Amino acid sequence: MIVDDDPNDLVFIEKAFRDIGVTDPIHAINGGREAIAYMMGEGKYGDRARYAYPTFVTTDLKMPGTDGFAVLEHLRSNPQWAVIPTVVLSGSADLDDIKKAYMLGASSYHVKPHSMEDLRQQLKVLHDYWMTCEVPQVDETGRQLHTNSAGKLGERFPQL
Repeated sequence: MIVDDDPNDLVFIEKAFRDIGVTDPIHAINGGREAIAYMMGEGKYGDRARYAYPTFVTTDLKMPGTDGFAVLEHLRSNPQWAVIPTVVLSGSADLDDIKKAYMLGASSYHVKPHSMEDLRQQLKVLHDYWMTCEVPQVDETGRQLHTNSAGKLGERFPQL
């Protein structure tokens, strides 16, 4: 899922992902309020066959109304969703923005490049990295699968 309030950035980011070979569904979402509705399965996003639960999120920060910090906060407030790799892709290099994004659970923070070629290169690095990571298993709708923690180090943590 790509979250941005700039329609051009949504198009460029999706095109860059396609250019580097991403074939999975990509949902370009206009703004933080729409992103939260998507994650909650509200309105048209209630059809999880069409709008599968996101397994990877990129979000801008500076958006009118519900900003990227609110998106991060929403994800973090629900442990079921907090494990979704969430990359901030922002025009801001402000140190306070970077710090707050990580405090709210961002997996990484990147400043948007100025050229399409640089964007492709940046997204290729991100994509290649995340393709090597182990992430929690999900069902066909993107919801995490239950795991058995009995007798394991993580058993002291409640199952989500």
